Amino acid sequence: MSLPIHHLAALRPQDLQPLVGDLTLRRGRVHEFCGPSRIGLAAGVMARSDGPVVWIRPAWLPERLNAAGLQPLANPARLILVSAARDEGLLWAMEEALRSGAAPLVVAELTAPPGLTPIRRLHLAAEAGAGAAGRDGAVSPLGLILLPGQGGAPGVESRWHLAPAPSPALLSSDDTCWTLTRLRARLAPPATWRVTRRSGVETLAHLPDGPATGRGDCVTQNDRLTAPGGCLQARSAARCRPAEDKAT
Repeated sequence: MSLPIHHLAALRPQDLQPLVGDLTLRRGRVHEFCGPSRIGLAAGVMARSDGPVVWIRPAWLPERLNAAGLQPLANPARLILVSAARDEGLLWAMEEALRSGAAPLVVAELTAPPGLTPIRRLHLAAEAGAGAAGRDGAVSPLGLILLPGQGGAPGVESRWHLAPAPSPALLSSDDTCWTLTRLRARLAPPATWRVTRRSGVETLAHLPDGPATGRGDCVTQNDRLTAPGGCLQARSAARCRPAEDKAT
């Protein structure tokens, strides 16, 4: 099975989904988010999109998506939550959701990278969903797979790693900081940025030193967006402070 060459066709604005700053994701394709703050990155995409969101996750994991942590970023009422008892069920549910074209965003939390054939099937399903959505005047579906660690699903359109970073401030700061790394993309080289949220506004700064995917010394946004047994927490992310500030 081979995939068509997509970069020959000119992209329309509606074909691109904002990620952070001027970074975008191509719709009608499947992308990968990995790292300790991958759920927060997916929640940010949800906040920058409209319409229903199909969110698929393993039924055997004790964590649940934290509605209170998601609330400051996006309306949890937009979520259609799906749980699957097996890995194959996660991929099947994502494939069917993408093929329908009914949801502009489909997210699947996976425990291990799938093989190349399942990824190809997801791409083809997203293309079919783009055709179905286009007939209804809607945007093409966007598929996101979330993987722990460095990820590594073959054949994805792009792979992004997000991890918390210490605040550059020497004293206590209300800034929330992350390191965003583009590990792979079909049409762009690897690159790293610092993402800073201050008073609800995010800024993006390019880091010239290359990919850096350390966890950093702060609580991840994933820790706030999920909680064991479905417990709700009040905030979506913790402050990122140097280690010496936390000791005082």
